[in-house]
Amino acid sequence: MSKKLRLGVLASGNGSNLQAIIDRCRECELPAEVVLVLSNKSQAGALTRARKAGIATMVIDHRDHPERAAFDHAMVTALQNAEVDLVVLAGFMRILTPVFLEAFPQRIMNIHPALLPAFPGINAQRKALEYGVKIAGCTVHFVDPGVDSGPIIIQAAVPVLDDDDETTLSRRILEQEHRIYPEAIQLYAEGRLHIEGRHVRISRPQKPALQALSNPPTA
Repeated sequence: MSKKLRLGVLASGNGSNLQAIIDRCRECELPAEVVLVLSNKSQAGALTRARKAGIATMVIDHRDHPERAAFDHAMVTALQNAEVDLVVLAGFMRILTPVFLEAFPQRIMNIHPALLPAFPGINAQRKALEYGVKIAGCTVHFVDPGVDSGPIIIQAAVPVLDDDDETTLSRRILEQEHRIYPEAIQLYAEGRLHIEGRHVRISRPQKPALQALSNPPTA
């Protein structure tokens, strides 16, 4: 049996994407295992989810480290001690410094609730509604020094409905996040992702459906 990919998950909130990853690992559909969940908030729901699953957890409070680089160095040490292969950001509300990025080059993934490069940063769903887009979605990407600017791995689109508010649109996007994040990790675990500049090439890709999503539907 091939070695499972060792995942270190960084989370600041409820951890629903973490749960989707844990569930896929348990179902043996994902050749990976979460070996450490690290949070900067002791009350993060992600920690509770990890403990229920028997996964090691750690809290490193950013307030104990006035320097951003010192905070990142503490996280890097914890992840390296856990022999993590891939770092997965799941609602981690801190910007990573070069200290962290250089420790895990091209080995950090993030998911963002918008079709990047549109609406990077916080409140992406609200920005999409305010702008009046007809199609929104989510993006899994590798992390680089910018804000939600790294090479894109997978995207999923959802229609924006006339009666949507931030809550309903966020819920619909989150359903797709839970689907595509484990898929992106699986592609990485299988060695099928290759970064060429801004492009992420996928070896042996499935042929996408050629029918485009339009909203409102066209004849």
